[in-house]
Amino acid sequence: MSQNYGADHIKVLEGLEAVRKRPGMYIGSTSINGLNHLIYEVVDNSVDEAMAGYCTDIDIIIDKDNIVTVTDNGRGIPIDTHKEKKIPAVEVVLTTLHAGGKFEGEGYKVSGGLHGVGVSVVNALAEWLEVSVNRDGKNYTQTYYRGEPKSLIGTFTDTADDTETGTTIKFKPDEKIFDTVEFGLDTIAHRLKELAYLNRGLTINFYNFRDYENEDDAKQTFGFEGGISSYVEDLNQNKEPLFSPPVYLKKSRELYEVEVAVQYVSDHYDEQIASFANNIRTREGGTHLSGFRTALTRVINAFAKKYDLIKKDKTSALTGQDLREGLTAVISVKLQNPQFEGQTKTKLGNSEIKGVVDSLLDEGLTDYIETNPKVAKLIITKALQAQRVREAARKAQDLARRKSSLESTTLPGKLADCTEKDPAKCEIFLVEGDSAGGSAKQGRDRNFQAILPLRGKVLNVEKSRLDKILANEEIRSLITAVGPEALKSLSTEKQATDDDELTTESVLKKLRYHKIVIMTDADVDGAHIRTLLLTFFFRYARELVEAGALYIAQPPLYLIRQGKGGVYAYNDKELDEKLKEIGKDKDKVNIQRYKGLGEMNPDQLWDTTLNPEKRSMLQVNIHDAEVADEIFSLLMGSKVDPRKEFIEKYAGTVRWIDV
Repeated sequence: MSQNYGADHIKVLEGLEAVRKRPGMYIGSTSINGLNHLIYEVVDNSVDEAMAGYCTDIDIIIDKDNIVTVTDNGRGIPIDTHKEKKIPAVEVVLTTLHAGGKFEGEGYKVSGGLHGVGVSVVNALAEWLEVSVNRDGKNYTQTYYRGEPKSLIGTFTDTADDTETGTTIKFKPDEKIFDTVEFGLDTIAHRLKELAYLNRGLTINFYNFRDYENEDDAKQTFGFEGGISSYVEDLNQNKEPLFSPPVYLKKSRELYEVEVAVQYVSDHYDEQIASFANNIRTREGGTHLSGFRTALTRVINAFAKKYDLIKKDKTSALTGQDLREGLTAVISVKLQNPQFEGQTKTKLGNSEIKGVVDSLLDEGLTDYIETNPKVAKLIITKALQAQRVREAARKAQDLARRKSSLESTTLPGKLADCTEKDPAKCEIFLVEGDSAGGSAKQGRDRNFQAILPLRGKVLNVEKSRLDKILANEEIRSLITAVGPEALKSLSTEKQATDDDELTTESVLKKLRYHKIVIMTDADVDGAHIRTLLLTFFFRYARELVEAGALYIAQPPLYLIRQGKGGVYAYNDKELDEKLKEIGKDKDKVNIQRYKGLGEMNPDQLWDTTLNPEKRSMLQVNIHDAEVADEIFSLLMGSKVDPRKEFIEKYAGTVRWIDV
């Protein structure tokens, strides 16, 4: 390293140069997520106009060359001359970082946008950008190339209609910056739909001309008069609501606004809560969610005791866990200066908001259930049932513990554990049956790899209550092996507080293995078992998935033997590619298709699936919890007709199935 470090080595990046130099600092990454974020930044400005009461319609158009146009009918970005910069204000907004009407709270009381970097970053990362503003009887247009304006000041023209206002921003992402310029249209559509739910009265039109030429085919319209109540109904569309319509509350105090919609379902036993702060999805929850849970638990208990629906001693009180079984809720708060924390900056940290949400919902929920006692009694009846089931499960667990008290270990007997004690270095493979388990036990590295064979198909937890889940031997073995304390949803103990959230760090501390790998056969039965296990982890160990601890092994499907050597193919496409490489001699090869892991020799299993230096594994993550919930409810739930419709719709797209 050079010792000549002086003032000449200090580089100052002017204007938007810093954004182009380090784009990941401003939009998270240059992957498709960062690319999508460009659209979110522009749309967030339009939504801020809607929240301020000045915008009712937003149009987003994506053309064939991935050129994006966003138009709103808001007030329009100011086009008068900026006092300090001596150029139109719109030029300042588009060419200066952290310039806008959101910082002093005068232009907007509240505003969205997680990174808050503004449309200037979009300008910096676009190959070109055009802006058109209608305001004050004038139209202002300007063009930029990689953040640099075509001319110092754009073009002013008079408009035919003095009342016409709004902003249009059109841009093309810079291929020199992004890994791909193909926008993730499904992800964008879901976010736009989410914004329409959160902003009642706003209509968002999304046109996908990249894939469709006809406007009717290209257009999706999102607008919901029911707001977040419609959102909750949408989340529960494949479930059986306990009551309808959802409970809806909207309360405000000083600079805070709290909006909540709540509905319970009778045929599902987990909770589904979507929380937002200033339209930003807070996937890790935060103080507003803690305030909601505290208020819900206290108000329902107070009502139940007042009308003698539960005993008045402390041991009979309903816990937050009892009241969250079958709960679907959307919580949206609006506030100035939100503080986000957590690993992904999606956890609201403002300490004062917990008390605000708690007190406002206490008042609103109390008034609601006093005037709608039938709804309150339905909620209490369901919670009491959950309490009885949890108590029965706890007693059964206590009995099981007493029976095994003379044993030296409480780990399942069929678990072949590893010798390493540091969970960060350990991994456990969940394998299908004793045959595959035998091969895996012989082929593994016993220093850091554990094997847990599972007999038959595990229980479908989508249709089962907690007591039945905990009574299932395979599920119980799985829970005991990975670490029961990490699975908060399956705890039978009463929780001390309603805001006892499991963070990624706390989940990893409680796990016995930081890699939990589902390793099943490559046939239909194997796929079914894998789906059943994924259903269990999604419903009852979601924190574990969010911590990045769940993986799916990728064993080979084929062994291609040629002479004494051999190569592996992991799917049909790879098999075709390998055979093309072999060329003329492909008639002399022997192709073995593995029906199960038990057919593989231990050394083959190690080389292809277990060896960290050679193997390929898929890490399971929850990119979109609502879509995942909908799919699990549809495919694994008790309703037959929606599942039948899904199969009929997509049966023609199945490329390969083992029958």
